Amino acid sequence: MMSRQRYCGVRLPRFRLASLILGPLSFVFALAACAPAAPTPSLLIVTPTSPAFMPTARPTDPAPTVTVTTPATETPAPSETPPPTITAPMTVPGAFNPLDYTLAQVAGGLQEPVFLTHAGDGSGRLFIVEQPGVIRILQDGALSPEPFLDITGRVNDRSNEQGLLGLAFHPQYAANGWFFVNYTDAGGDTVIARFQVSSDPDRADPASETVLLTVDQPYPNHNGGDLAFGPDGYLYIGLGDGGSANDPQNNAQNLESLLGKLLRIDVNAPDGAYAIPPDNPFAGRADARPEIWAWGLRNPWRFSFDRATGDLYIADVGQNQIEEVNFQPAGSGGGENYGWRPLEGTRFTGLDPAAPADAAPPVAEYTHAEGGCSVTGGYVYRGQALPALRGVYLFADYCTGIIWSLARDAAGQWQRQVFGQTGFLVSSFGEDAAGELYLLGHRDGGVYQLVSKP
Repeated sequence: MMSRQRYCGVRLPRFRLASLILGPLSFVFALAACAPAAPTPSLLIVTPTSPAFMPTARPTDPAPTVTVTTPATETPAPSETPPPTITAPMTVPGAFNPLDYTLAQVAGGLQEPVFLTHAGDGSGRLFIVEQPGVIRILQDGALSPEPFLDITGRVNDRSNEQGLLGLAFHPQYAANGWFFVNYTDAGGDTVIARFQVSSDPDRADPASETVLLTVDQPYPNHNGGDLAFGPDGYLYIGLGDGGSANDPQNNAQNLESLLGKLLRIDVNAPDGAYAIPPDNPFAGRADARPEIWAWGLRNPWRFSFDRATGDLYIADVGQNQIEEVNFQPAGSGGGENYGWRPLEGTRFTGLDPAAPADAAPPVAEYTHAEGGCSVTGGYVYRGQALPALRGVYLFADYCTGIIWSLARDAAGQWQRQVFGQTGFLVSSFGEDAAGELYLLGHRDGGVYQLVSKP
């Protein structure tokens, strides 16, 4: 699955997500390869040994090693500047110590897993998206032998950021059996489609596809890919700026393009035609697409809603210097401009004469020198098993595997803290029906649950 390039005498991986291998980033990895190793806090990974966790999709790949440290083969090269060390735990919203937590492997052998979610139907099942075009079910610690959905024949995953990228179950899934996917088709364009579960609750009907929206993609990268239903019942869709580098068509700042945007649509019509929510910020304007909810995004690979407050967190992958997390409070009416391409995080890129005066700044950002190359957005923890983490947003970097926590302090200021080091390529977080959190290893094919350390 990987090809390699040599820098400073070290053979470096070329990862599958293309935002990680654009030209400027090769230089970042070259610097990383030449830098001296630095200690990074690690999360203990507890790996089950039962047959349920052995590889099923890629039998030629070795199973993850059972150790008390992260596997050396999964650890990316150290960054040019050592990442910050864990310091005193934050006290808001609750006191917690990152060293109290670990990752427990709950599944393995998946083929490039990129997302995990639940159906909200009380079944306890987890649905795992594999990038080539398959959705698998994990239930009671075992992967179902047959896929829930297999559309590999329709999905184009030839390029690094293409494939089956997103999944969202309708809030009334238990009654209507609808779920929605985001994938790239044979021509490389984005498809938002609805499917229906079959009479077998563990099998979807692949013939039930209803295409809601297609979006032309001028380049094979920066497809975004995430889908999520908001607390308002509308479907939110993340789209990147169309790709290449530096947003050459300036799509993110163009309100007549859907690229570089977060969309919000009503998908409740039985015939599959979507409607525009009447309170969308650009509804009724002749100079803007009415689907747009927010704009000025480069590649919002993962975003999520806080299930307790309705607040929205958007992790936007940066160009070659800064990764950012944006925050939209639940009371927002939408229309925020997050600044790309004039801004990469809070940095003025010089690609335009000036930055938008009303650009919404990120609530957190980190540099590539500090710890990575591509932000993977997560969730605000709202489960019951780890009470000290409730209200804390967790996110990671795909390349280095570093996890950060993010929360407001007593003065209302956002504070970011290193939470730990996974030792694998973090393609996504996932959340189950109870609010417990999971991380996905893109290359090792593993699913890991965040738990208390034994």
